[in-house]
Amino acid sequence: MIRKSSFPPVVAPDTRVLILGSLPGERSLAEQRYYAHPRNLFWRLIGEVIGRDLEVLDYDARLAALLAARIGLWDTVASAQRSGSLDAAIREAEHNPLADLAASLPQLRAVAFNGATSARIAGVLLANSGLALLPLPSSSPAYAAMPLAEKRRLWRAIGEFLP
Repeated sequence: MIRKSSFPPVVAPDTRVLILGSLPGERSLAEQRYYAHPRNLFWRLIGEVIGRDLEVLDYDARLAALLAARIGLWDTVASAQRSGSLDAAIREAEHNPLADLAASLPQLRAVAFNGATSARIAGVLLANSGLALLPLPSSSPAYAAMPLAEKRRLWRAIGEFLP
């Protein structure tokens, strides 16, 4: 089984909300960009939160729009053994230094977890951070149990921490 690694964090000194995934999937790793799978709803969901159509932008413009909205991205897992893209297949995970990153962001108010795996791992690592912790339904195409309208409603909670 191949060991896979996360990307560097995308943050700025004025980041207010950090969104944490678990570990990039196969398509994202191949393209070296967050949420690259065309059926992943991340860019649509977060675009609705900030009031911008991010899906029409190229990747660098998407990241710039997130940073301008004071939103950062990273993953809870630094590296792990995993066959395929499913979180359930993650083995021998090493975690990213989430508390250190959070402490380095003076305006950080909340951490949002994109999916249950991220929430389970990072919730423990950030439990005493004093930050609002927001578990959200996964934007992954593998998580189709919840209707899109409900995902949208829950993801809108991020907006409360951006002003």
